[in-house]
Amino acid sequence: MEKRPVKIVETALRDAQQSLLATRLSTEQMLPIIDKMDQVGYYAVECWGGATFDASIRFLKEDPWDRLRKFRDGFKHTKLQMLFRGQNILGYNHYADDVVEYFVQKSLANGIDIIRIFDCLNDLRNLQTAVNACRKEKGHSQVAMSYTLGEAYTLEYWVDLAKRIEDMGADSICIKDMAGLLVPYEAERLVKAMKETVSIPIEIHSHYTTGLAGLSYVKGVEAGGDIIDTAISPLALGTSQPATEVMVQTFKDTPYDTGLDLGLLSEIRDYFQPIRDEAIKSGLLSTKVLGVDINALLYQVPGGMLSNMVSQLKEQNAENKYNEVLKEIPRVRQDLGEPPLVTPSSQIVGTQAVLNVLMGERYKVVSNETKGILLGKYGQSVRPFNPEVVEKILGPDKDKAITCRPADLIEPQLPKLEEEIKEYKQQDEDVLTYALFPKPAMDFFKFRQAQQTKVDMEIADTEFGAYPI
Repeated sequence: MEKRPVKIVETALRDAQQSLLATRLSTEQMLPIIDKMDQVGYYAVECWGGATFDASIRFLKEDPWDRLRKFRDGFKHTKLQMLFRGQNILGYNHYADDVVEYFVQKSLANGIDIIRIFDCLNDLRNLQTAVNACRKEKGHSQVAMSYTLGEAYTLEYWVDLAKRIEDMGADSICIKDMAGLLVPYEAERLVKAMKETVSIPIEIHSHYTTGLAGLSYVKGVEAGGDIIDTAISPLALGTSQPATEVMVQTFKDTPYDTGLDLGLLSEIRDYFQPIRDEAIKSGLLSTKVLGVDINALLYQVPGGMLSNMVSQLKEQNAENKYNEVLKEIPRVRQDLGEPPLVTPSSQIVGTQAVLNVLMGERYKVVSNETKGILLGKYGQSVRPFNPEVVEKILGPDKDKAITCRPADLIEPQLPKLEEEIKEYKQQDEDVLTYALFPKPAMDFFKFRQAQQTKVDMEIADTEFGAYPI
């Protein structure tokens, strides 16, 4: 059989640590192993985007752009990849096209090679601006299909979506399986059908939540899949990805042999093992997320959404309602047009399910985000909304629902944002940090300024004693 080595994207620096460690790895914790990772021969290292940006400024008091530049300096031979939420960028709302275009431009200028772009409703209108901007800047635009199960999600749906993704100018396609729902023989069927329809590379991304991801990778690769996402073993399994070393060994001496060196991978594993041990000891890594949760197949709930839901119930002293909420989630999902459960739709559906259960009456209290979905502010759902729910929540406002691409209604935002932060701006990228997370960004800018003042004062004290200058 002809050799067709499968390519590996390592997720330890982004999705793996986001899935298991609440995205709390600091830049300083990651930098020492970069040189070793750069020697492996990964197709790419996913290291930015998703929740890393928010966590950097909110919890770690780090500049995410500075992190990216340090990664770029360290990875001299390896492509860097990021996750990008379409018109939401890395936030939770839709932004104007000028912000999306500028963010893509600056991401690539600071070191990103591949941008994986997705939309929580698989509404391709919400991806086109980012794809066009990426191509304009000579970056690799990968469009991800948010994989899910349901009556609307037939093989024909996915194949048609793949064809439209290729036609919109994407350089590759990712099957993005957020909750580990892609079972092995379905992976084989899906990849085979897509390969017969599109000519661009296909990447498979899954989470180990249901214990199926490794098996699905094997069947998907055999059917023609080109790239798989894995995590070095201390940050693998559970709600993260299959282990890199396991998949490398699985394909060894087959036509799909990755050619990666297990010895090198073992050294990287040794670096991350103490970090994992310390995270378990401190409680940052809960052993609850490391097992197999077959309920994910029943409720289609990604791991991050589960932990969010548990904390919401804990705050209300209602942890005993957990199973009730799990059963309510699929009902809310149906009411809201059966969206894939991925940021931000997963948070919207999950929060509304919690509210429905806690209130004892469905949709007695409704979040603004739930109203936003019904008003079309996030885009076009794959199925119609439940008309009774629309009537109860929106009433006469249902006639105000939009049918155009949501961002068409948003005026350019950059000039106003630039004006608002001019006092704190130290680099072009600051306006983008502020655009996505205004309050955490402002808190971070003030912290940064205070730190710089403190350092300046310390230098002055060292050079001139306590004499004021």
